[in-house]
Amino acid sequence: MELKENRPLSFIIVAIVYLLALAAGIAVYVFCPFDLWAKLLIADVTATVVVFCFSLIFGNSSVYDPYWSVQPIAILFALLAEFKPTMPAILLLIAITVWGVRLTANWAYTFKNLTAQDWRYTMLKEKTGKLYFFVNLFGIHMFPTLVVYSCILPAVYVMSDAPALNAGAAVFFVVCLLAVLLQGVADCQMHAFRKKGTGGFIRNGLWKYSRHPNYLGEILMWWGVGLAAVCVDPARWYLLFGALLNTLMFLFVSIPMADKHQSRKRGFDTYKAETRMLLPLP
Repeated sequence: MELKENRPLSFIIVAIVYLLALAAGIAVYVFCPFDLWAKLLIADVTATVVVFCFSLIFGNSSVYDPYWSVQPIAILFALLAEFKPTMPAILLLIAITVWGVRLTANWAYTFKNLTAQDWRYTMLKEKTGKLYFFVNLFGIHMFPTLVVYSCILPAVYVMSDAPALNAGAAVFFVVCLLAVLLQGVADCQMHAFRKKGTGGFIRNGLWKYSRHPNYLGEILMWWGVGLAAVCVDPARWYLLFGALLNTLMFLFVSIPMADKHQSRKRGFDTYKAETRMLLPLP
């Protein structure tokens, strides 16, 4: 318990866990006999299982939290050893790296120690009881891994098939950067609000008109990545499946769960009626 309560040591432990997960994923990828997308998926799942095992050891599913933002960067930089990137691939690599570094930094800023667990995981554990092991493995760990894997396939395709740059890909690269900026501004405004300790609902900045501007940024990010790939090769329209799956996850899982959690606060119905779900507009 003393180890888990120590913030610097908790950071070191999480870093070691992710290095082990990375090593396991790379080993599986190197020795797997299947095609690119299949062995990439198997390696990704293997790394997720490693993180899951440590979440069981520490009794904290939030060990998985940074995986969402670390996974895409690790995969794309690992592929640099195998493929020579063209300009579309370089642009997507830049966009995803900026997105991942910012989101990981936001996780690090809010990370207390290994005793702190996301309220959603605690709620699921209380509701599911003995079934929590399976909810933890497939719902908290494996499902988000598969969502992000689907989201980065457009970038993997662009990196492996080396299509030429066009105006559409450049436009959606800018969309990705704007999505990262939207998320960053929203998170900074939320951190400032929480620091005041006034409670209630944040009603300034982007949050004045949107209940989830950070989620909007996440949705836009992956549509930008997917559409950038489709612009350079329209025949690969099916690569938009990841962005669609990500959007559906936020619309039907993440946002309803967050709103239900917020509904315990007094005045939520008024707040909800006066504030859009995603678009920061009056």
